[in-house]
Amino acid sequence: MQSMTEQELAAQAVRDLRSMLDLMRWCATQFNQAGLYYGHGTDNPWDEAVSLVLQSVHLPHDSPQELFAARLTEAEKAQIVGLAQRRVNERIPLAYLTHQAWFAGLPFYVDERVLIPRSPFAELIQGHFAPYLDFEPDTILDMCTGSACIAIAAANAYIDAEVDAVDISADALAVAEINIQDHALSDRVFPIQSDLFENLSGQCYDLIIANPPYVDAEDMADLPGEFHHEPELGLAAGEDGLDLVHSLLKQGPDFMSDRGWLFVEVGNSMVHVQQQYPDLPLVWIDFEQGGHGIFAISNKDLKIWLSKQ
Repeated sequence: MQSMTEQELAAQAVRDLRSMLDLMRWCATQFNQAGLYYGHGTDNPWDEAVSLVLQSVHLPHDSPQELFAARLTEAEKAQIVGLAQRRVNERIPLAYLTHQAWFAGLPFYVDERVLIPRSPFAELIQGHFAPYLDFEPDTILDMCTGSACIAIAAANAYIDAEVDAVDISADALAVAEINIQDHALSDRVFPIQSDLFENLSGQCYDLIIANPPYVDAEDMADLPGEFHHEPELGLAAGEDGLDLVHSLLKQGPDFMSDRGWLFVEVGNSMVHVQQQYPDLPLVWIDFEQGGHGIFAISNKDLKIWLSKQ
């Protein structure tokens, strides 16, 4: 039997499928056959298919399964099939196709100017950084903010705090501004263009959250195709992935209050941190919801360590 062309396959799906559940099953089959990589919000083809269909018809991600039996219009089916085929053929992460990602229970606009939110920082923010912070921070710095998802989530967690959302990329800050406006936080979350602390002279923060580029050269060479749609500026950080981490540790105390804490995500490059800073009293966070590679250190401990170097 001669295999159908891609156009014929799409036409058949639009003609024969009826409900959201039909389209979810069809999308999952296409994703399975294509061997896609999942790491931008879902971790398997079924959840990816469900997310694609629900976002396409503008329904919340927690919609009841009873709704899956609802029939779709031909236009809706054609849109879903088209997005699914782009996901397969171009290996574009779903969030870039739908321009929506979720972080800490909040929706964010994303495009290829920023990384797709996926940090385990969400769990820390929702848990108010317990047990490390025993106070409500007045001033927060989100370093390497990207879409501003961390800054906005932190502002939601600490409703009286002011948050500086800092990034070197003007393109990223344009996306951050969209999200700040969408979440009505322009009075408390402030986008600032700066190469790390360069343009933050005189600022002092109770909490610094940093999710810098941290992918080392070896991992960059092995990244699945989906990641190559993301800005390399937000991923690559030299041979060991620590190009920015060294500066964060050295300069951090100059921008923290006496009670301040520094939290830094380094992902798989945590092995390089442990090798290069064996006597630095870092606390590595354990996550209940998955994820790894975030360390914490108080300003007090960091100052003591730096004084001995």
